[in-house]
Amino acid sequence: MLRLTLVRHAKSSWDFPELGDFERPLNARGRRDAPVMAQRLVDLGRRPDRLVSSPALRAISTAHVFSTVLGLPADDIRIRPRVYDASIQTLLDTVRSLDPAARHVLMFGHNPGFSELALTLAHCPFRDMPTCAIAALELHAEAWTEVGPGCGRLIHFLYPKDGSG
Repeated sequence: MLRLTLVRHAKSSWDFPELGDFERPLNARGRRDAPVMAQRLVDLGRRPDRLVSSPALRAISTAHVFSTVLGLPADDIRIRPRVYDASIQTLLDTVRSLDPAARHVLMFGHNPGFSELALTLAHCPFRDMPTCAIAALELHAEAWTEVGPGCGRLIHFLYPKDGSG
């Protein structure tokens, strides 16, 4: 069984209109929420084998915070350009191409794609993942290449305002 943990990037800033969407940094709330959510993931007791991120600044910044809290080297974060502004098919293809040696991958990215991916893989009680939300999925597949619609089960859904911490 595989585990895919999706993390929507933390809250980003709109204070710099000269920056394009790709370059938007985290805002104060995002910088505050990311380490709290990373610690909540640590408290679940499952450490990922791999970290994969969109190259957008807000996603990679969130990934760096999580890697620090998880005690994993930031150099181990794998950047996947296709995760940025990806369609559901592109995200499924990205998941299917993950390192076969990894059993638990933590992936950082964006909506609407991440919410759609979670909903495609498993029954989920949400329609939209808020910023810095974590959707941990257990996938009934022995290899990433086997991952497809309905193969998963949501085992954790956490987000900053859910009152759990």
